[in-house]
Amino acid sequence: MSELEEKERKPSEESTDDSEEEDSEEEPKLKYERLANGVTEILQTDAASCMTVHDKFLALGTHFGKVFLLDVQGNVTQKYEISSVKINQISLDESGEHVGICSEDGKVQVFGLYTREGFHESFDCPIKVVALHPQFSKSNNKQFVTGGNKLFLYERNWLNRWKTSTLHEGEGSITNIKWRANLIAWANNVGVKIYDISTKQRITNVLRDNTCLRPDMYPCSLCWKDNTTLIIGWGSSVKICSVKERDPTEMRDLPSRYVEIVSAFETEFFISGLAPLADQLVTLYYVKENSDHMEEEFRARPRLDIIQPLPESCEEISSDALTVRNFQENECRDYRLEHSEGESLFYIISPKDIVVAKERDQDDHIDWLLDKKKYEEALMAAEISFKNIKRHDVQKIGMAYINHLVEKGDYDTAARKCQKVLGKNMDLWENEVYRFKTIGQLKAISQYLPRGDLRLRPAIYEMILHEFLMTDYEGFATLIREWPGELYNNMTIVQAVTNHLKKDPTNSILLTTLAELYTYDQRYDRALEIYLRLRHKDVYQLIHKHNLFSSIEDKIVLLMDFDKEKAVDMLLDNEDKISTDRVVEELKDRPELLHVYLHKLFKRDHHKGQKYHEKQISLYAEYDRPNLLPFLRDSTHCPLEKALEICQQRHFVEETVFLLSRMGNCRRALQMIMEELGDVDKAIEFAKEQDDAELWEDLISYSIDKPPFITGLLNNIGTHVDPIILIHRIKEGMEIPNLRDSLVKILQDYNLQILLREGCKKILVADSLSLLHKMHRTQMRGVRVDEENICEACHVTILPSDTAQPFSVVVFHCRHMFHKECLPSQGTIPGVQYCNICSAKRRGPGSGILDMKK
Repeated sequence: MSELEEKERKPSEESTDDSEEEDSEEEPKLKYERLANGVTEILQTDAASCMTVHDKFLALGTHFGKVFLLDVQGNVTQKYEISSVKINQISLDESGEHVGICSEDGKVQVFGLYTREGFHESFDCPIKVVALHPQFSKSNNKQFVTGGNKLFLYERNWLNRWKTSTLHEGEGSITNIKWRANLIAWANNVGVKIYDISTKQRITNVLRDNTCLRPDMYPCSLCWKDNTTLIIGWGSSVKICSVKERDPTEMRDLPSRYVEIVSAFETEFFISGLAPLADQLVTLYYVKENSDHMEEEFRARPRLDIIQPLPESCEEISSDALTVRNFQENECRDYRLEHSEGESLFYIISPKDIVVAKERDQDDHIDWLLDKKKYEEALMAAEISFKNIKRHDVQKIGMAYINHLVEKGDYDTAARKCQKVLGKNMDLWENEVYRFKTIGQLKAISQYLPRGDLRLRPAIYEMILHEFLMTDYEGFATLIREWPGELYNNMTIVQAVTNHLKKDPTNSILLTTLAELYTYDQRYDRALEIYLRLRHKDVYQLIHKHNLFSSIEDKIVLLMDFDKEKAVDMLLDNEDKISTDRVVEELKDRPELLHVYLHKLFKRDHHKGQKYHEKQISLYAEYDRPNLLPFLRDSTHCPLEKALEICQQRHFVEETVFLLSRMGNCRRALQMIMEELGDVDKAIEFAKEQDDAELWEDLISYSIDKPPFITGLLNNIGTHVDPIILIHRIKEGMEIPNLRDSLVKILQDYNLQILLREGCKKILVADSLSLLHKMHRTQMRGVRVDEENICEACHVTILPSDTAQPFSVVVFHCRHMFHKECLPSQGTIPGVQYCNICSAKRRGPGSGILDMKK
């Protein structure tokens, strides 16, 4: 609810009166201002009785019989002395070129504002209303109606004379007339009628509901929403009527049109005026002083409401109580509501005041949001509608929002909004930075400062870095990482950090930050020293990124101590920059690190570090025995005697066995397995690998007096050695564990071998027979011989040109063809000949022949 308050002002400041809103979270729909300038002067000595609105100007009638033409600002452009008494009604045609005026003393005047033509008449009774034809300026529409006790229609005929006809009488005074297109609506004491001027028929009569109210005190309000929709307000009742065409089949003697009431409802107060606003209604209410539910301060003030009509009720959208001048002395009949269809302007007319209501635009919406301190919503609205706002600036609203946040103490949000609001204005940025410094909140704004193509002066960034360096080492380190080094003077910051390190030389955060600063300044060797001292994970990235391999040749041990895996991978990936010999030289005093490096080198390429294989034997034996045997197996460059010596010294049996077998001393190797390891399965496996009959004999001889070994042999040697040999050599009476099971397994294995052989034989025979049948079928097929074939010996066409002559042709199964006389004599086997071409294949496909004779 908004309240229009009249303010004390000097005579020269009478042009504006503001609309003051109550403290409500609901935004009003309309804004208000008084029509001032010339209107103020007129109403100081006179009183408004009526007013008509045109898109171009206003026409105001007064109680002293004067009519003023005003511009939309209220300035007087024309004055007419019509009568000495009250002007009751002013009517304008759509073009705004003709005006109709009636007064309380019965005078009626219709004249052109820009021509001399006119109608002047005086009646013996007050004329309450007059209405011109909307197209009055056209020659064939020179019509108007007046209303007093009767409703008269005036028409100019072809002789340029006015013809009068009575449209209605006998139901009291005509209090209101509205003319739209071909329809005239008027109100009298009984109700509202509508007349169709084109068919000269009255089409409806809408009766008055509140018959207890005096028509002269609570007059009817009429308003056409469009050419077929009439809005009626009378007392506290509202009706919306729609004029429709009647179905021709139902017409009979009825008018061609009829009226349907689409909405009818009661309101809380008395209606003084109505106007359409899209699909809603603007209603001007008169509030009686004795209303029980109205607060004392609001009683008797008129209200302007926006309502949404429903079929049988309405929904209130907004409601504003207006403090017009002398509202305490006004009655319902003293208020009028006129509207301008083109601009959605609504004029509230009272005897001593005229108020203009207009829809609130985006600027007004932003005003309301700012007044309610809803700065974020105001900024968002301004950004969305920046092309349509006229009084506001997006940046100024943003600055107001930032100021509000700072006042609230929400410094982080204020700093974040600076990024959007200040944009590319570097002067504003610097001002804000100094303001945040003044309030001790440089940290809040630091992360939002410009860092791209547009930048502040280096001194600004240095000031913030010094602030962090004094109070927050971690924050300082974060800024150094996030800010490009070009934003500030790097040497200045390096010096400041160095000074702080003098007080705290082991501070890892400051040391790391100093290394990053050295990196920005391309002093990579200094940065590398710090990273290595701190064992920092970025040391390897720094080396790779800036190619610092020449700087780390004497720091390989440090790198290995920090992270062996990463260091070795880096060294091996860059052998062209740091040679293997150099690495081995650096690691000679750290054999455990040397082993890691050489082991990975060997894994990558078995031949690259071959000259270090002898050294690796002892390194594997000392630090990584599990990988010693795989190394011995894969290496072809290590000296076997040296390896055997080391393994024997350290009693590495498995490795010694491998070396002995590789050096050809398999019997000694087998002996070690049996004596040192006592593992018959490993011994059997070793014998299988070597596949040497003498080894099997040695194994049997060694095992013959050891029952567990005999059991192992019986279970495993069946496919390599005849078990009977072993069984015959077993001493009589020797107790052998699980002998029965071992013998059963031998028999089962033998039976399995017999079954496999028989199965293989059956498959072989079946396959041979199948292939024999296939070959026989193939060789029995005929071979096509025609003129295109030639003799492979003489290269003449195989068939003679005269086939009637006798001829003889030999065709081999290899498809080679010969004249019989071109073949050599038969071989040693009578009746068998071979293809000369395929004779290299003994009894190949050319061994068979087809002999053709004629």
